[in-house]
Amino acid sequence: MSGVLSLVGTPIGNLEDITLRALRTLREADRIACEDTRRTLKLLSHFEIRKPLLSCHEHNEAARAAEIVALIEAGEKVALVSDAGMPTISDPGYRVVKAVIAAELRVEPIPGPTAVETALAASGLPSDAYCYRGFLPARSGKRRKELQAAADQSATLVYYEAPHRIVGCLDDLRATMGERQVVVARELTKKHEEFLRGTVSEVLGVLSSRAEVKGEITLLVGRADTSSGAIEPNAESLAARVSELVGEGRSRMDALKQAAREAGLHKRDAYSLLEGNAEK
Repeated sequence: MSGVLSLVGTPIGNLEDITLRALRTLREADRIACEDTRRTLKLLSHFEIRKPLLSCHEHNEAARAAEIVALIEAGEKVALVSDAGMPTISDPGYRVVKAVIAAELRVEPIPGPTAVETALAASGLPSDAYCYRGFLPARSGKRRKELQAAADQSATLVYYEAPHRIVGCLDDLRATMGERQVVVARELTKKHEEFLRGTVSEVLGVLSSRAEVKGEITLLVGRADTSSGAIEPNAESLAARVSELVGEGRSRMDALKQAAREAGLHKRDAYSLLEGNAEK
């Protein structure tokens, strides 16, 4: 009889967030595949669970996938966990799940907390439509391209970001999207949990004043419309920004596109605003 692969959600901080079903699944598993055996051992020890552990991280996942398939085919119950949250969500596990499905074996999700939805629920930003886009690129140029590609989304954007990059990230966000409403959710469910809410400049001002930013960060960005709280643009500020960009060497058309994007306007609306001001 074939076994099962159970995807077990684990706490993102506070150990009390683990579910009864997750604990039962871990106790009933024949072995547990985990991202970092040391991190998982601490979790299991806290709940007095002792099981054989199998490392499964980004560097060996492809090889482990075939091994895990063989174990399940032999009838084993394998629980897959990441260091925190749900496996496969910006964590290892996708290749394992894909291989198990390809072998026509059973995959069983055991829901648990995720930083995305935990942060979104308490953010105060619209949650009826959101787009999770994972980790942003480390380099500013690539990061700006990623932010630019998402600038026109009519949904709350959710990213993960490293603490040592969050200030640079907010700088790039302001340059590409303008003064959106943002939320920086830090150390979710942990002792020093913090939510910083406001415009990009407001939140950037708080973080820039700190000697160091620590902890795991989830960044939420308001949607691309006036309901997100963006500052209402005017012709004078728009014209000044276009002139500034032209002075940096951009063509007037590129400058207009960039200024419109930063103000949360469609290019044609920005053009009409400037033309109307010129006729006065």
